[in-house]
Amino acid sequence: MKTIRRSAILLVLVLFCTPLLSGQDLSSYRKFSLGTSLTALSKQVGQDPLRADLIHQSPALIQQMTYWPIETAPSSTRAESVSQVLFSFYNGELYKISVTYDQQATEGLTEDDMVDAISARYGTPTRLVPEIALPTSDEYAPSSKVIARWEDAGTSVNLFRTNSLNTFGLAVYSKKVDAQADAAIIESAKLERQQAPQKEIDRQKGEADKLEAARLKNVKAFRF
Repeated sequence: MKTIRRSAILLVLVLFCTPLLSGQDLSSYRKFSLGTSLTALSKQVGQDPLRADLIHQSPALIQQMTYWPIETAPSSTRAESVSQVLFSFYNGELYKISVTYDQQATEGLTEDDMVDAISARYGTPTRLVPEIALPTSDEYAPSSKVIARWEDAGTSVNLFRTNSLNTFGLAVYSKKVDAQADAAIIESAKLERQQAPQKEIDRQKGEADKLEAARLKNVKAFRF
C-alpha cells in the first residue's frame, strides 16, 4: 500500500514538474520581454523614448535603444556581468534583445561555462558544431559565431562570440518579427538607393537656394 502511495505521489510530482521543465519562457531576458512597447521599456530603463535611434522609417518603423546597466549596490560582491544591451523595435514593439557581456566579467570563462550558466535559465540548448555565423542585417556589425542555441516555435536565443572583439553575447529575438524586420530593412535600403539621386538633386538645389537668398540679402545691405 505504501509503495503504491509513493508511486502515485511520484507520478503526480513528475506530471507537475514536466510543464515547468519543457515550458521554458525564452521570450524574456532578465526583466525585459519581447513584445514590450518602446514607451514601456523606456520607463523600465529610465530613458526618454524620444532618444531612441531611428534606423528606418519605411516600409516599417525600425528603432533601437542602447542601455548600459549599472550596479544598484556598489558594495555588492556580485559585479554586473553585462556591458550593454541593445533593444530593437519593429513598429514600436521590442522584437530583439542583443546583450554584450563585459570582458572582465567573462575573463577565463570557457564556452562550456557560458552554456552551462545560460542553460540554468533557458534549459537544454542545441550545440552548433560547426559553429555558424550570427544572422544580422547590419553590415557594420562585427562577425560573430553562434556557440549554442535555445529555441521554440516562436523565439530563438543565441549565445555567440564575436571574432574580432573576442567577447560573448546573447541575442534573444522573435523569429517571426525578426524576419519581418529584416525584410523591411532590405526594402528600406533598396528604396534609399533608388531615391538617393533625387535626394542629392534636392539637397544641391536647397543649398543653391540658401546661397541665392543670402546673396540677395547682402546685395541690398552691403556697403563698401
